[in-house]
Amino acid sequence: MLIDIVAGARPNFMKIAPIIRALKQRQEAGSTLSYRLVHTGQHYDVSMSGAFFEQLGLPHPDVNLEVGGGTQAEQTGGIMARYEALLMESPSALCMVVGDVTSTMACAITAQKLGVPVAHVEAGIRSGDWSMPEEINRMVTDSITNWFFTTSEWAGSNLRKAGIGEERIFWVGNTMIDTLLTNLARLSPPQVWDDQNLRKGEYFVITMHRPANVDSSGRFTETLRSIGQHTRGLPVVFPVHPRTAKTLREIIDLPDNFILAEPQPYLQFNYLVRNAKAVITDSGGITEETTVMGVPCLTLRDTTERPETVDLGTNELIGTNPEAIGPALSRLFAGEWKKGSIPPLWDGKTGERIVQELEKLLLPNSR
Repeated sequence: MLIDIVAGARPNFMKIAPIIRALKQRQEAGSTLSYRLVHTGQHYDVSMSGAFFEQLGLPHPDVNLEVGGGTQAEQTGGIMARYEALLMESPSALCMVVGDVTSTMACAITAQKLGVPVAHVEAGIRSGDWSMPEEINRMVTDSITNWFFTTSEWAGSNLRKAGIGEERIFWVGNTMIDTLLTNLARLSPPQVWDDQNLRKGEYFVITMHRPANVDSSGRFTETLRSIGQHTRGLPVVFPVHPRTAKTLREIIDLPDNFILAEPQPYLQFNYLVRNAKAVITDSGGITEETTVMGVPCLTLRDTTERPETVDLGTNELIGTNPEAIGPALSRLFAGEWKKGSIPPLWDGKTGERIVQELEKLLLPNSR
């Protein structure tokens, strides 16, 4: 019974690793489930893709669609055409997509049009912000998904409100946290740690790539200056996303305490996060990792698709107004940041639960 596991962009790789590990364990125990790892090539350079496969122990992809760059529409069309050709030549029994990138939506559409059922890992999350390409990807994917694997009860409630039957929703936990917990002991300092003499709890990490934050050099400049002004001279390590780099070139005067770095491999980036005083970000996934590691997180967004990181975790939404950064950091330095807790089922066993459900769905005689 062949399952396609689709990965296209950097966030996907952390999410598929525990599923593949669990599938291999079940195969060794005699399960007839097998998988084909399909890499769409949406993120195609080594720093954004290759290093993650190596560090997470992922197998070499069985298929690389090699779509590469382009606009949203160009990538979507390229992925659909190439994945369609693969399925027509060699059909699978299930298309499993993860997260909310372009590859997720494109492969889900393609599979359904060819009669291949779709399973969505990290289904049901919603920000309510249609200006985010990821939100459109989530909504389209979930509208044509057969089976939904969710990270939280909140995500499941979104699906139920949309009319999805309870029998199709499986609250399993968070595969990204599986990967984090598996690799905590392997985290290692990047070169910038030694080069800049960084010390635990005495620097910040910042990541920004959302269009609302980085596409306008004016707003972006104000945000960076506010961060520089209110971090009290502590180093601010800024691994620069390729999208962000384009606007960053237009900014002449960066704050003196900023340290620009290349995008970091998984083990090195999370070493920086784990040892930081706090993280300032507009990413969703990082808010999950900071919650589990107990690191304060300031999110430069007005909405989040991961409210459990706010309700239970260490994350706070402070919005996109640069003027909100100062008061938030003042509370942090005053020791008034919340401690947070870890959401239910974020326990490192999500991959195993997903594979157990897949066996019930695809191999009913194995029950």
